[in-house]
Amino acid sequence: MYYKENPKFPEGFMWGASSAAWQVEGGVAEGGRTPAMIDLNSKKKKPYADNSIAADHYHRYKEDVALMAECGFSSYRFSLSWSRIIPYSDGKVNPEGIEFYNNLIDELVKNNITPIVTLYHYDLPVWVYEELGGWRSRKTIDAFEHYCKVCFENFGDRVKYWLSINEQNMQICYGHWLGTSEGCTDWFREQWDINHIMNICHAKAVINCHEMVEGGKIGPVPGYVPIYPNTCDPADQIAAMNAEEFTEKIWNDTYVYGDYSGFVRKYWKDNDIHPDIRPEDLELMKKAKIDFIAVNCYRSNTAVASKPDSESREYGLNKYGIKGQMVWPNVPGAYALCTNPYVEYTDWDWEIDPSAIRFSLRYLWDHYRLPMMITENGFGANETKDEDGQVHDTARIDFLRDQIYNVGLAIEDGCEVIAYNPWSFTDLLSTGNGIKKRYGIVYIDTTDDELINCKDVSELSMTRIRKDSFYWYSKLIKSNGKDWGKDMR
Repeated sequence: MYYKENPKFPEGFMWGASSAAWQVEGGVAEGGRTPAMIDLNSKKKKPYADNSIAADHYHRYKEDVALMAECGFSSYRFSLSWSRIIPYSDGKVNPEGIEFYNNLIDELVKNNITPIVTLYHYDLPVWVYEELGGWRSRKTIDAFEHYCKVCFENFGDRVKYWLSINEQNMQICYGHWLGTSEGCTDWFREQWDINHIMNICHAKAVINCHEMVEGGKIGPVPGYVPIYPNTCDPADQIAAMNAEEFTEKIWNDTYVYGDYSGFVRKYWKDNDIHPDIRPEDLELMKKAKIDFIAVNCYRSNTAVASKPDSESREYGLNKYGIKGQMVWPNVPGAYALCTNPYVEYTDWDWEIDPSAIRFSLRYLWDHYRLPMMITENGFGANETKDEDGQVHDTARIDFLRDQIYNVGLAIEDGCEVIAYNPWSFTDLLSTGNGIKKRYGIVYIDTTDDELINCKDVSELSMTRIRKDSFYWYSKLIKSNGKDWGKDMR
């Protein structure tokens, strides 16, 4: 890409990385934790490992935080495990779960790393599903609010940045892949009831955070994929707008305005969809004023016009890291997605598009005028140790350099961005591709086969190896975005 003068990052900008409890912790049956639905979902992803061990962060958090401090982190975004904190339907708090997160937070604070905490990242407790009905049931609202209050009460003295629900839009758009649709018999309609219950839970989290956490700030975490029109054909432009509405804008508008857009209400009417939306729900949603928007952005998509009589086609994700396996979706009469010839692709057919993150920040700022933080942005790749025992991930350095450069350009464009926390710090379990799809700047020395066949975590090396990207990122963030490691012009 073309580089101009290096962009400047504001003083106090937070640099770090991100993770999620179920993808990094392991220790799923230790410390009083009970199973989560994502545990069961991850067991269906063979030949990849499930999350029983993951990156073993549960036992190695001090080592990991020490590496973060060495790298120069000023922030770390992670999630709490609901079933580690509230293991059963009686609502009793698990002291071992509280102790683990207190220890982790204390370790971060001791090293001058600001904790940015996600309340919910795909890991619904099994007891919520089996005894309350899961996301399909309004009973879950009270259980989620109780969980949030416990978190604010126990951690709010040190945690001031909170995130409500990770990628709610993706949980609805790809409910079958992420397990949100478990137990549904009519997903086409039930997804909107689930989405509404999630919106109420988000609102409860926002309101309680403001009431319970002195100086607390909270926001949603949309998965944002900017969508370009395939050509200058006006029909392609409308297709891109439709795709944006159906995959992102519906959610972002609701978070900011506390109500559903005319677009989605017309869609419900046209398709005989009647979510259980009560007047008091909308009052609650309007009361929940978010402080910022956390942005998960990895790539872009490209949309093309779709004829009403065309055949419907679901998104067929590339599951095995072999290029050319992606199947693009088609929503008849609304939009279809297609390959973009102007960008390169990862092994998993994800667009490598540095401009996407600048586009996303510009779009969100223009629409909502709220501060933003990057909470996920990363490069998933097949990686192994080299002969020297190190990991020379030049492609990741190139990816991060271009992405961060565009974050800087967005800031110079006038966007208020307060943090950059890419995915991920260590290698961890990808949502559907085990540890094979590596995102970290720190390599975890294990494989899916080793994790699957392991009887005891102590049998595994799990050595943390600093990748080349670790050293590159460390220089950049310690200089607050001035030391790029090579001439950027």
